[in-house]
Amino acid sequence: MVLRDVRPGVRNEAAVAAVIEALRGALGDKLQTGQAFREQHTHTTTYLTRQLPDAVVFVEGSDDVKAVVRACSEHGVPIIPFGTGSSLEGQVNAPSGGISIDFSRMNRILRVSPEDLDVTVEPGVTREQLNVHLRDTGLFFPIDPGANASIGGMTATRASGTNAVRYGTMKDNVLAMTVVTADGEEIATGSRAKKSSAGYDLTRLFVGSEGTLGVFTSITLRLQGIPEKIGGGVCAFPSVKAACDAVIMTIQMGIPVARIELLDEVQIRACNAYSGLSYEEKPTLFLEFHGTDQTVTLQSEQFSMIAEECGGESFRWTADAQERAKLWKARHDAYWAARALRPDLTILATDVCVPISQLADCVAATHADIVENDFLAPIVGHAGDGNFHLSILFNDKDPADVARVEAFVERLNRRALACGGTCTGEHGIGQGKMSFLEDEAGPALGLMRTIKRAVDPKNIFNPGKILRETA
Repeated sequence: MVLRDVRPGVRNEAAVAAVIEALRGALGDKLQTGQAFREQHTHTTTYLTRQLPDAVVFVEGSDDVKAVVRACSEHGVPIIPFGTGSSLEGQVNAPSGGISIDFSRMNRILRVSPEDLDVTVEPGVTREQLNVHLRDTGLFFPIDPGANASIGGMTATRASGTNAVRYGTMKDNVLAMTVVTADGEEIATGSRAKKSSAGYDLTRLFVGSEGTLGVFTSITLRLQGIPEKIGGGVCAFPSVKAACDAVIMTIQMGIPVARIELLDEVQIRACNAYSGLSYEEKPTLFLEFHGTDQTVTLQSEQFSMIAEECGGESFRWTADAQERAKLWKARHDAYWAARALRPDLTILATDVCVPISQLADCVAATHADIVENDFLAPIVGHAGDGNFHLSILFNDKDPADVARVEAFVERLNRRALACGGTCTGEHGIGQGKMSFLEDEAGPALGLMRTIKRAVDPKNIFNPGKILRETA
């Protein structure tokens, strides 16, 4: 299922050596081939096998990117874009070796237009860096996947996060970009206009492409005004299903909740221990409302009534910034809190997404599967858009335990697809979800392959990701 797709690709040692020699001459010490550099630019966040690149180039501008692409295109050597390395499905692995392009030095904010509510950044800018820069403008960038990911990486994986229920995902917030294509030329997609009927929507094609179609050099984003008032709080429920029912009712009633996150009792226990909290160990919703004094109060009261109807306890909410920051810091640390439950075990982080009407049944069935098979697998989810995650702890040195976990993940994905959902709401396909994409996309996978061959005929852009390698 997962591990069988993390396989070595075909290597061309002579071609790699030629590219490294050419780039060393052109870029000097921006190119590094040391073992430590190479190890830092491979997959380390989950249990997928590490596959190292042959070299890392720390690009500083679009000319550097074009130089790398042209050299790699000439010799047929793979290119693996690297933002901060926080992706979860092997997107930055190098199964055929090649050149990792590190964007940490391309981290300039190129232009801010407060009157148009947009900004253009280089791909190495992180979401936290961007929001610090925007703070004095009264604007912010709302997409928040938890990790301090780069904007380029977030665009490549079509990221979303805790604010997606109100503000959408990266596909809704990327207006335009510049991309270096397989011939080493830089093209522009889209514009800053709020709408367009001009030609194919190339921006949407590249958003979510996971580095398989080209390399981003700039990205133009939609911004939002910082809300006048923000209120947040927690509410415990007697069961996962009851909590999900409250989410469904909240969304269906049109309450404009900004964040509504589900943590099951195991995840709450982990967060209590890791973040110094004292919540009851029950399925719990973390919520946040954005608006004015009046609307935030009204929305909180409306949710309180829904929670009571679904068997929830009293909804405790606050507008205090420090209390809210503590709450969401604990939520963002959920992955590390789960790891801390059993530091001797390995973690497999995975996600699925289903229509909101199917959320309660899908999560409840998954929870029952966990209990029946005696897994330690906390559930946490962006429940407002039907997306939930599991952190499955297991012994990766025990083949039987690995097989049990992979069978569980397969059942999870089949369950989500049977509900009319998707095998991944925001982690992307990478290497780990290629099997499930084949089931989800069906014949449409053939069109994806056609696009890949047309845009990247030499298969240099992140090979072995999204689509299986074919002879």
